[in-house]
Amino acid sequence: MGNVMIINASPRAPKSNSKEYAKLFAQYCQLQTEYCEVKKSNHLELCHMMAGFSDVLFVFPLYADSIPVTLLNFLKTLEANLPQTKPTISVMINCGFIEPQQNDTAVAMLQLFCRKNGFPFGSAFKIGSGEAILTTPFRIFLKAKMKKFSTSIQNRKYGTFQVTMPISKRMFIAASSSYWENYGKKHGISKEEMSTMQIE
Repeated sequence: MGNVMIINASPRAPKSNSKEYAKLFAQYCQLQTEYCEVKKSNHLELCHMMAGFSDVLFVFPLYADSIPVTLLNFLKTLEANLPQTKPTISVMINCGFIEPQQNDTAVAMLQLFCRKNGFPFGSAFKIGSGEAILTTPFRIFLKAKMKKFSTSIQNRKYGTFQVTMPISKRMFIAASSSYWENYGKKHGISKEEMSTMQIE
């Protein structure tokens, strides 16, 4: 039996959706899991810990079609401090787009990192519709696919998985626009202000 080191590489890890996805994975995975968060001060500690695990699962949100800088900086440290025993690396990525394939480039970046540094690559789970799928009845689809993803790592029969809300793109855009407009009103920001490139 193996064990899984879950590494949350979200820039806002303690309060992130990635943390919720990690919890759900640990709930379904029958292997022993240990949850960690990437911080500026713990890169070396995480690198040294890896040698004690059969699998490592990176969990993070998509940032500008790529991996977040939190993970990028950690990977630089990992590349310079490779463990003698290399675990299999899997990834779970969530994005705000309804199309889960928006995560493809980020998956490819992790696969390239693994090839260059001698890590076996395991499973990839691409989640579309971001945080919305966590808080709607469509969560049932997420849970079903999460079970398959966790089982693939547990049984070392790795594969690629994806899930999103089963609604049209037009409906998703309308619902997300309404959500953000109401969120802006709650904080005293108009739709016009949210549409500008002016950032304070």
